[in-house]
This record gives sequence, C-alpha cells and structure tokens, in this order.
Amino acid sequence: MESLSGAEFAPQTTYLNTASSGLIPARSVTAMKAALDDAAAGGPAADVAFEAVEETRAAYARIVGVPADRVATGGSVAVFAGMIAASLPSGAEVLTAEGDFSSLVNPFAVRRDLKLRIVPLEEIADAVRPGTALVAVSAAQSADGRIADLDAIRTAARAHGARTLVDASQATGWLAVNAADADYTVSVGFKWLLCPRGVTFLTVPEDLGGLTPVFAGWVAGEKPWDSCYGPVAELAHSARRFDESPSLFSYVAARHSLSLIEELGTGAIAAHDRALADRFRAGVIELGHTPVAAPGSAIVSVPGLGDAAPRLAERDVYVSARAGNLRASFHLYNTAAEVDRLLEVLAG
Repeated sequence: MESLSGAEFAPQTTYLNTASSGLIPARSVTAMKAALDDAAAGGPAADVAFEAVEETRAAYARIVGVPADRVATGGSVAVFAGMIAASLPSGAEVLTAEGDFSSLVNPFAVRRDLKLRIVPLEEIADAVRPGTALVAVSAAQSADGRIADLDAIRTAARAHGARTLVDASQATGWLAVNAADADYTVSVGFKWLLCPRGVTFLTVPEDLGGLTPVFAGWVAGEKPWDSCYGPVAELAHSARRFDESPSLFSYVAARHSLSLIEELGTGAIAAHDRALADRFRAGVIELGHTPVAAPGSAIVSVPGLGDAAPRLAERDVYVSARAGNLRASFHLYNTAAEVDRLLEVLAG
C-alpha cells in the first residue's frame, strides 16, 4: 500500500505520529518560505497573508460542511473553549469524557462556578440530563483514538436542551466531520490537516451561538482596518467576530495544506489511514499485545508498550507514549512498509 501523497512529502524517518503533529506538505513549506522572504525584503507580506486567512477559512468550511461565515480562525483550541466557557451562566453543568484532552476540558474546570461532570466516553449520551447546558467531547480521543458516538450524543443533547461542543482536532482531515451537526466545533490544524502550528478553527451556529467575543481585537471588526483604535465600533456580522489575531505565515502555508486535503478527499484519506491502522492492530496482536478497542480509528494505542517509544526513536521510528501506552497514528503519507517496519522493531 503506497502513500496517497506523491512527491508532497519526503520524510527521512518512519514517521507514524500525526496524532502529535502532521508533516507539512512541500507546497505549504514553499509558500511559507516565500512569504518570509518577502517580509524580510520589506514586501507586502501582510496583505498576502490576510488573503490567505480568508482562503483557509473557506477551505476549512468546505471540508467540514458549513458556510465560511460560520468559521472563526485563531491559534488555540483552549482560547476558543475558554470563550465558550466564559459565555455560560454561573451554575451551568458541562458534561465531558474521562481523560479527554486538557485544552478542551480545562477552560471549564477553571471556572469554579460551573458544574463539571466527567463520565466514561461510552456513557456520555446516557449521562445527558435535564440541566446539562453543554456536552464537550472530542470526536476522536487523543490518548487512544476511540471515536465518540456523536450521533447519539447530539440526539441526547437536543432532547435535554443542551448544546454540544466537539473537538475535532484528532479527526478533521481523515474522519468525516459535519460541523453543522454540532453547536460548536474546534480543531487545530497542525495534526491531520497538515498545517504549521498556529492554525485553529471554531465553528458556530448561524445565530453565532450566544457567545461573547471576550478575546475580540481589531481583526474581529466588521471593517478591521477601521477598528484599530479604541473599542471596536462594529463587530463582524459573521463568526469572524470570534477571530484571534492570526499567525499570518502559518495561514499562508495552511491554505495549501488544506488544498491537498480537498484534492485527495476525506473519504480516500480515511480508507487509506484505516487500512494501515488495521494492519498495525493485526500485527501487534500477533506479537501478543492487545490494543485499546477503537474500531475505525486511524489512531492505535497499545497498553504496556509506552516505554518502547524511546527505543523506537533510536531506530528512527517515531510514535508517541500517551497515558502509559504506545500510540501510533497513520496518515496519507504513510505506507504498509512503514507499518511493517514499526512491527519489526517492536518485535526486537
């Protein structure tokens, strides 16, 4: 099984660690270097970069199936989650999953006047109850790749009048994500979307979800260049009112990274990634280990092997150690030969 990516990537190692950070395509690296060179020479780099933010916003909107005016851009899931947390009334109950990623959970935990209730991932839908204000959950768990039953969670939330916040950071780019199915979604770009760090997205409902743009600066204005001084007179009429001031050069690269995702298609990427993950699951079971059950996931977590990650790195095979487990993740630039290489080194 060959990679899907052709000449876009040329890794010098066996890199099976997209769940930590994705490789950046050649087209994105070239664009970012050119923008940096232009900035160093005194060229109009900022103008080009702000155009790139809008192109990236539009591309992400197409990937997750919502209009671009429902997408905000920024640099951090925690900031967007914090804005949602700040918009909740005192005493509101937030339901989340055991062991979910801290950037999603902690912004609610630090608001001591909220009621944070944590249950096992598989019990989230059944745990929604009258009085639950928000269900915050990752589409795919960072630690072990388990995929949330978002349909059941959405149905339960709607039945009880709760909103939903889905962190798609470990999903968008390989797993079909329909942002219209959730009230809010957040996703970093530096994993499965192959962007540099500093690229993050928020989606909101058509009515903007009742959020207060507590982090709004000048870029959140309806006319940003007329909003540079004093209070912003008119916030953007779209989700752009929630924008953070962007990491411009990262977005110059990001629009090219997302173009690759769109060219290949999430369906083809998912089939490729899942086939490699299944190959690894089967191989590691033959070695006598039992991976965490995460059917259909591109992320495979193996208890008892977390301490193997440094030994693998010495052989130029890169995975992660998470929650005491070995975590391998497979994306469009990976091949069956690389899966076999990982299994060979694990076998010793």
